[in-house]
Amino acid sequence: MARKTTLLCLLALAGFGAKAAPVIAVRAGQLFDPKSGALFPNQIVLIAGERITDVGPADRVQIPPGAQVIDLSRATVLPGLIDQHVHVMEAGLRNPPLPIHDMPVNQAGLDAYIDRVLLAVVDAQKDLNAGFTTINDMGSHGGSWGTVALRDAIDKGLLRGPRMLVAGPTLSEMNPKLDSAEAARAAVRELADHHVNWVKITSSGAFTFRADGTLDIKPGNPGTLEITRAIVEEAHKHGLKVACHAYGGEGLRNCIDAGADAPQHGLDLDDQSLRMLLQKNIPLNATLFDLRLFDKEEMEKYANSRFRMMEKSFKKALAAGVRLGFSSGAQADNTGFPHGSQGETFAYLVKWGLAPAQALRTATTVNAEIIGWQDRVGTVEKGKFADLIAVAGDPLKDITEMQRVKFVMKGGDVVRNDFK
Repeated sequence: MARKTTLLCLLALAGFGAKAAPVIAVRAGQLFDPKSGALFPNQIVLIAGERITDVGPADRVQIPPGAQVIDLSRATVLPGLIDQHVHVMEAGLRNPPLPIHDMPVNQAGLDAYIDRVLLAVVDAQKDLNAGFTTINDMGSHGGSWGTVALRDAIDKGLLRGPRMLVAGPTLSEMNPKLDSAEAARAAVRELADHHVNWVKITSSGAFTFRADGTLDIKPGNPGTLEITRAIVEEAHKHGLKVACHAYGGEGLRNCIDAGADAPQHGLDLDDQSLRMLLQKNIPLNATLFDLRLFDKEEMEKYANSRFRMMEKSFKKALAAGVRLGFSSGAQADNTGFPHGSQGETFAYLVKWGLAPAQALRTATTVNAEIIGWQDRVGTVEKGKFADLIAVAGDPLKDITEMQRVKFVMKGGDVVRNDFK
């Protein structure tokens, strides 16, 4: 009898005899397909557990008896959005930075660590509530391993939040003097040991505006092509992707030449860098929020601004055919470009030359490819995660609809539904 009881317990733990996940059926008035750029009317999306099991027109896809029906028949349904550049630990303002190689040494340090992680939870949830079901945190900015802990807690179901990929501390935080290839490789290995998804390097350093309004960009850390190549090689060996903070100049060229996966910013994009991006088929992720904040002040002082430079470089890259991802640069409320408000970016992308469907692709299929999750997210297709959002209007006619997301589902779990 004891053996039978034990066997039944083991079978239960293994999932044998467990009830099938209840089917959810979503009625979509219109469904946006990023691949074609079209809206398909009167669609049904069937979901079991976290995954989509079928999708198609209502006259083909039958809703099974007993399914939970979510009626979005008066809405436009889209895939969950992906923001390729945020900082959820920025609320701590990096003052003081938390220790990376050891735990906090006193109660004040521990309290600061917990405080920053809790603030990061709030900011990540703002992103999710705004329709960004997947986010890529591009550096914990003095927050040590807090983003790794947050990602893991969400993945375990302990907290509600978006799917997260994280860089943890930037490489220059790991070692402020990356003066050799081996030192850089060692820092990458330590990041890999902490199970980050990305390595973030600072290819560009401090900047100043010259008297003529052009930008003087200092070398970053690392500052050489040899060391940058070592970082990329070591990261790829461990299955990690590499992103570079790179405004332009030699730092941006080193980043591209070394084969990094996603240069960030690129606001001073010269012709050589542009050719390299095209030759290596490397995307550019242009953040907007962090640059826009200082536009007025910089224009008054220098008759130029980083935001205006980004607009010019973005249009240049677009005309040349560079892949462009969605990267808001969203940070804490007090920075002026808060989490949860980055849907406003879509309007700028359209203003800068993208068609609405192209703008939506940046945060769906394009970003899914950049992060390497094109088999999981980015479209509403059978087998992918049931990450869905919905707006009341037609974003192909009015892209500002993306600032008014009213329904969010992540992995079959309804996060919000304002259509009730």
